Amino acid sequence: MQFSKITPCLWFDTQAEEAANYYVSIFPDSKILKIARYGKAGVEEHRKPEGSVMTVQFELAGQTFTALNGGPIFKFNEAVSLQVYVDDQKELDYYWDKLGAGGDPKSHVCGWLKDKYGLSWQVAPGRMVEWFGDPNEKSERAMTAMMKMGKLDIAALEKAYKGG
Repeated sequence: MQFSKITPCLWFDTQAEEAANYYVSIFPDSKILKIARYGKAGVEEHRKPEGSVMTVQFELAGQTFTALNGGPIFKFNEAVSLQVYVDDQKELDYYWDKLGAGGDPKSHVCGWLKDKYGLSWQVAPGRMVEWFGDPNEKSERAMTAMMKMGKLDIAALEKAYKGG
């Protein structure tokens, strides 16, 4: 089994398998690769029942991830987010709706959202790399427009960028 050289590890309390299955259901060309379970070794430290899910290796659109059931010690925060670049508004709406379902609606700003597990995502048009890549008047207009949005409106951002 081949894994990515760099694989993000997502720490969950007990929802690693549930979350991995949820993410795999959203992204095309995605799958569960392997599930590892806790054994007797280390039970004093991890305090997980023997046979319960320890890690889930999964792939989202070609990127390998690990989901770990590590307990309630650590929580996700906005310091790390996963970016989903899209081609059009229909695709943006799809990922925004799927990933944002059950998440914290107060966190949905400037194309960022938190999913129901607390993981932060950025759902944005791939053209944003161009729009914000050069510090100029066009970029400033696009940034000003984006700062007023929750879910991004690609047509409005493009209009702002072009000066319309």
